Amino acid sequence: MKNPLLRILIPLGIAFLLLVLLMPRSAKFAYDYRKGRTWKYETLYAQFDFPIYKTEDQLLAERGEASSETIPYYRFSEEVVSRNVRAAERLELGTLRSATVSAIRAIYQKGVVADDRNLRHGAPEPEVLYIQRDKRATKVPFSEVYRLTDARSRLLSDLSDLSGANVDSLLRVSGAYDLLVPNLLYDEQTTELVHMESSTSISPTSGYVTSGQLIVKENEIVTAEIAQMLDSYKREFEANMGYTGPPVLMLLGNILIALAILVTLFLTVNFTNKRIFDDSRYPYLVSVFLLGALTTLILVRVNEKALYLVPFTLFALLLQAFMKNRVVVPVYVVSLLPLLIFSHDGAVLFVMYFVAGMVATLVFRRFNRGWKQFITALITFGVLALVYLGFRAAELVAGNVWTALLSLFIGSMLTVAGYPLTYLFERLFNLVSNSRLIELCDVSNPLIRQLEQKAPGTFQHSLQVMNMADTVARAVDANPDLVRAGALYHDIGKLYNPLCFVENESLVARDGMPRYHDGMSPEQSAREIIRHVSEGVELAQKSRLPGMIIDFIRSHHGTSVTGYFYNQYLTAGGDPALVDMFRYPGFKPVTKEQIILMLCDSVEAASRTLTEYTPEAYSAFVERIVDGKMEEGQFDQADISISELGTVKETLKQYLAQIHHERVVYPQRKKGNKLKI
Repeated sequence: MKNPLLRILIPLGIAFLLLVLLMPRSAKFAYDYRKGRTWKYETLYAQFDFPIYKTEDQLLAERGEASSETIPYYRFSEEVVSRNVRAAERLELGTLRSATVSAIRAIYQKGVVADDRNLRHGAPEPEVLYIQRDKRATKVPFSEVYRLTDARSRLLSDLSDLSGANVDSLLRVSGAYDLLVPNLLYDEQTTELVHMESSTSISPTSGYVTSGQLIVKENEIVTAEIAQMLDSYKREFEANMGYTGPPVLMLLGNILIALAILVTLFLTVNFTNKRIFDDSRYPYLVSVFLLGALTTLILVRVNEKALYLVPFTLFALLLQAFMKNRVVVPVYVVSLLPLLIFSHDGAVLFVMYFVAGMVATLVFRRFNRGWKQFITALITFGVLALVYLGFRAAELVAGNVWTALLSLFIGSMLTVAGYPLTYLFERLFNLVSNSRLIELCDVSNPLIRQLEQKAPGTFQHSLQVMNMADTVARAVDANPDLVRAGALYHDIGKLYNPLCFVENESLVARDGMPRYHDGMSPEQSAREIIRHVSEGVELAQKSRLPGMIIDFIRSHHGTSVTGYFYNQYLTAGGDPALVDMFRYPGFKPVTKEQIILMLCDSVEAASRTLTEYTPEAYSAFVERIVDGKMEEGQFDQADISISELGTVKETLKQYLAQIHHERVVYPQRKKGNKLKI
């Protein structure tokens, strides 16, 4: 996109529309409170009727109590009653027969259970039981039914009051005792079903608050009971009431919040590395920000508990793959702002994921390959768990601890599963990861092969600069892969006109052609030389080279001048005010890697003019090159310290000494002295 302002505003505009579209349409509960602390707001009355919801601990306790108490289920057998009553009517008991039949019938009406009750081994005696009779089940106190031995004792007692005879012997001889058998038959399957149903049908509420009722007074301590009422009121308010003002004000509020977040994002990039606005890292950065922000907003609407499952630390790692930590940290913080603003546990989640994200970006440098990524995930989970447990111990967050820890563990493992998205984004946004840099440094790729064939001198120069820059980059903790790739492509523009450059003049000598610059004025020669920068940028863009590599093409000469032809121009009486005709159309190096390439390019090219190969000569040579660049102001915007620049110079001196070391001169063998084998 040609217009730089539109290149910045369009991604922000898309992000703005998506944020406003997905922001919650209902207001959050406006009060912040904690159990055991003072209510710092005005006295609060209920605006509507609402139930008091039981806490999770209360529900767990009731479910545990219900699951430990089993109410046995019995079926009343009419068949047993009718059969044994008819048998009792045929007993030879004389005057006691009628009373015996009545007593047996009365005992059966209450119900008889077996002495062992067919209950689970070791189960305590229940207080109540279910009795199903005529397709209806009723709950009956266990004390109102008879055990078998108690039923026979009751029969003896009832009949003893009517006769002085030896009733017990008479009942035994006649078989009346044998007619009393259990008519309440234990149903184990139905007992289990009823038990399961009762343990899951616990009422979620424990009371009711009516409209206008006092909830909490100003400056009153928030007790456990008041906190429970406030939690219930908050739950109903956000579910059924929410925002009560004009919808246009809610929309306006969401617009202002979205603007505030995106302005913060823009200023963050502007203050940390404004050059990001000029390449494909900017739309990528906005996309990663949106991925985190929109995930938060969607889950706030759907299920806030799922926020513990989201691998927010992955967003920090996705940013780190293509940017420096000075950009990653503040942008990651901005991406967590929707979590802080809209989630009920926003402060807790924000701190958790911020700390874990910082730790993850630190340890991922070491544990970033293959199975070692799981080490990063485990360390991330450990940090998340510790921070969460800290908030839990301070009672700043509610909910089931084990569920939250399990969710955090799954989210940490999802970081490993999601990291391969880096390679997808790399292709979509034409970015550069270390693996991509290694691919770019392969000299067998088509663009470099063209350079080798059409401009072999430039190709060899690029290889020498690449090796030199690699050594220097490792000495100052720069990115060696990035410097190598930049060095290999920095002169790619010379493909268009290779004979214009001195390193390729061997092609002219071979073909017997005149030199390229013969007969040209200094201005013309400078114009032809300078073109390799703009033509290199054009060729790199056509070849879809990453923006970071194109920056090396633009910056390897900075804003310096073509010294040789400029001096010729001045010697011929040229006007110094027209120096811009000899100036390269690039920009001054910004990063350490760009500084390294500029110096290595100049040192490698100029080192071919060395005539003395001593440590003193190398030192004076390097110092002259570096001082010249500093005097031209090429380091004015450079992200490199004086100490690092000193290390660069010393490394360059040592490198020159190594490649120009002395060789042993082998003596000539006299003619006729052949080597005997």
